[in-house]
Amino acid sequence: MVGGDVAAAVEVRDVVVRYGDRTAVDGVSLGARRGRVLALLGHNGAGKTSLLQVCEGFRRPDTGEVRVLGLDPVGDHDELMPRLGIMLQSGGVYPWAAAGEILRLFASFAANPLDTGMLMDRLGLRTVERTRFRRLSGGEQQRLSLAVALVGRPELVFLDEPTAGMDTEARHTTWQLIEELRADGVSVLLTTHLLDEAERLADDVVIMRNGQVAATGTPAELTAAAGIDLLEVRADPGLDLTGLRAHHQVTETSPGEYAIAGALDTRALADVLGWFAGVDAQVTAVSSRRRTLEDVYLSLTSNFAGAAK
Repeated sequence: MVGGDVAAAVEVRDVVVRYGDRTAVDGVSLGARRGRVLALLGHNGAGKTSLLQVCEGFRRPDTGEVRVLGLDPVGDHDELMPRLGIMLQSGGVYPWAAAGEILRLFASFAANPLDTGMLMDRLGLRTVERTRFRRLSGGEQQRLSLAVALVGRPELVFLDEPTAGMDTEARHTTWQLIEELRADGVSVLLTTHLLDEAERLADDVVIMRNGQVAATGTPAELTAAAGIDLLEVRADPGLDLTGLRAHHQVTETSPGEYAIAGALDTRALADVLGWFAGVDAQVTAVSSRRRTLEDVYLSLTSNFAGAAK
């Protein structure tokens, strides 16, 4: 990895993170490309936060190698930090300071900060500008943390559960900001438990399970690979389904309306429609529901006990 990939915002190779005798990250390799949004998904304890801490330079991996914007996040920490925006899940600021004071303080650290008033207006914080951090609601604290992460015009932003505790309006505002960051060429690495959020925002997805990478790909690639989980066929009513039921879960939900459930790949779809043709049924309509990212995620992570986060 000497020299790094110029197209990569984050490069992780064979990273292991241990806490005593527990392994939180177990040989993970992944890459986040510049100007794209990478969503890191997994159950609590899957190793996401530990991996982020390594990428952000807060700890070294026990083994493995990491490059962030081509630099070592620990060895090149002082050079790298002005180019990063980091949004933590909670804390990190003086609880008695007012929201506006906190944002202006972090702006003062940046060479070319964004206008703090604009950020506060955009994130709905103007009315709490003089409110102490400890008295902000959970959603307001999250929005302030996002403003702090963005005020320095970063090249790469780490967002850990960015919309946790936010109401619907604030959540959609945050989504718009993330989409604007990507459009401006900013790289984003986020974790979230909201699968609709990941499916909307992410260009690339990494699903972790027990400290390892369980799946990678774009949302479209992951859902396409999972196939269709419901096929609805309209045909002649009252068909004898014995032959079709030998291989598929099928019910006649109403006269002439047939539902075939389960993960259906291209071959299975051909088999089902071929069966209807084989019994000379008059098929008048066919519709399908593709599996969502949430379906894929649950199929990969269900029933796994998490390692230490």
